[in-house]
Amino acid sequence: MKRTSRLAAIAAAMTITVATTACSSGTNAGSGDPNTLTLASVDQGSVEDVVKAFEAANPGVKVNLTTSGADQHQQQIRTQLASGTAPDVMSVWPGNGNPGATFVLAKPGYLLDLSDRPWAAKLPDTVKSVAQYEGRTYNGVFGLNGIGAVYNEEAMRKANLTPPGTWTELLAFCRAAAGKGTPAFALGIQDNWVTQLVLYALAATTVYAGDREFDAKMQAGQATFANSAWATAMTKYQEMNDTGCFQKSPLSTSYEASQELAATGRTLGLVQGNWVVALLKGKNPSGTFVLKPLPAADDPATIVMPVAAGMGYGVNAKAKNKDLALRFVDFVMSPEGMKLFNTKQGSLPTLPDNRSAVDPAFGELTTFITDGRTVPFMDQLWPNAKVQQTMLSGLQEIFSKQATPQEVLTSMDTDYRAGT
Repeated sequence: MKRTSRLAAIAAAMTITVATTACSSGTNAGSGDPNTLTLASVDQGSVEDVVKAFEAANPGVKVNLTTSGADQHQQQIRTQLASGTAPDVMSVWPGNGNPGATFVLAKPGYLLDLSDRPWAAKLPDTVKSVAQYEGRTYNGVFGLNGIGAVYNEEAMRKANLTPPGTWTELLAFCRAAAGKGTPAFALGIQDNWVTQLVLYALAATTVYAGDREFDAKMQAGQATFANSAWATAMTKYQEMNDTGCFQKSPLSTSYEASQELAATGRTLGLVQGNWVVALLKGKNPSGTFVLKPLPAADDPATIVMPVAAGMGYGVNAKAKNKDLALRFVDFVMSPEGMKLFNTKQGSLPTLPDNRSAVDPAFGELTTFITDGRTVPFMDQLWPNAKVQQTMLSGLQEIFSKQATPQEVLTSMDTDYRAGT
């Protein structure tokens, strides 16, 4: 995910004020001061507490923090790395799905090898597979994230509706919500990374519930997007839109605006990653929210959720303050740092020796993970970042009626076959 969580995923686009760190929107190149760390992050709303704790644990150290949305970060970071103007530490996504992902940045040598850090060997195999490139670890991944339908419980009570458990119930739920004047889900696809989330939530069931080897078949050239259940997922996405599951004008609604709609009860929720719950609580401190699977089948036993390693932190191979950068990533991966991030974001910890408390909102997500009813975020196993970019822009074109699902899937196949 983005992925964007990730995911992606994963990024927040809300405006923040940081009192204890120096923020800027310009280039965040490393400084020459051995007590100053430069950091570029998309973890807006949660990284600030981590930075504050790191500075407190390292008297005399100052972190110059730049925060931005996922799209902006991904557009800038590779250019900055290539030109020597990148920060010491930066947000890096797992796998290979976008321009800021582990494989994409490690392959040309932009990231420092973190394999000898004390936490690297403890990562679960599923996380190692997307935090490593050619067997070496380059990404400090601290959290697991899931994608599903996040409901505003107060808004649901007012509408006298309950979360749907099947595909048929989902469409009926959307019609009932629209009839009450409160759309079911806010969709903010003005930010193009958001377009993938509904599709991934649907594809988890339509594609992978019946074929867990689909990715292996794609890699072997035995399957395609266009001639697979990905077409079914695309059709269901369109059907949700046609049924009135989303508010008017998703293309002119930003990610932040979609949060506002869901947090204040102008929609009953939104389809997002678990990271959004903390942001919704920030906009509505008295609200309660819960994450449920987005059902794409009429047999509840076949429903699967997308769950994957979230966005982590990598170190610039040419960092001005390499020792301080390593110290920061080690802090992120420590029990204290992980607890701060996981608690603030509502993500699930990647390492067993942590003190993170799981938000009750994610009880069902935890059950799906325990029961093995999950699949990775799809883009993390694709051979290059172009596949995802084609999908994201293509989904916007579908919503603006400039492209058909079949055209988008065919273009994704072309990019997939181009390989790494």
